[in-house]
Amino acid sequence: MYQPLTWTLVGLSLVAMVFAIVLAALDRRINWTLLGVLGVIEVGLLAQLVVGIVQLTGTSRDVSGPFFVGYLIGALLVLPLGALWALAESSRWGAGALAVACLVIPVLELRMHEIWVA
Repeated sequence: MYQPLTWTLVGLSLVAMVFAIVLAALDRRINWTLLGVLGVIEVGLLAQLVVGIVQLTGTSRDVSGPFFVGYLIGALLVLPLGALWALAESSRWGAGALAVACLVIPVLELRMHEIWVA
């Protein structure tokens, strides 16, 4: 697993989470800036999916392939689902739901790191 990409995604996801929490606290809906940050994170997650699968096929480590690929795919799906939920919800809770989705990304990233290193 490419470590700099992992830690960049963790950092960006936490920044997006704080931004979403601020929007929720101010009782505002999500905006284009936050959606742009989510787009950057999503492109990074897509790159991580490709790199992770390529590295998985070429490694001699004892890595649980189905779990690892499942986490890669799950991480790719979380943000779009959270963004759709946030766009559909007209109250502050839309931004709150997106903040939770942004928090899930670092959890999944750290779990993937744990699976890869173990």
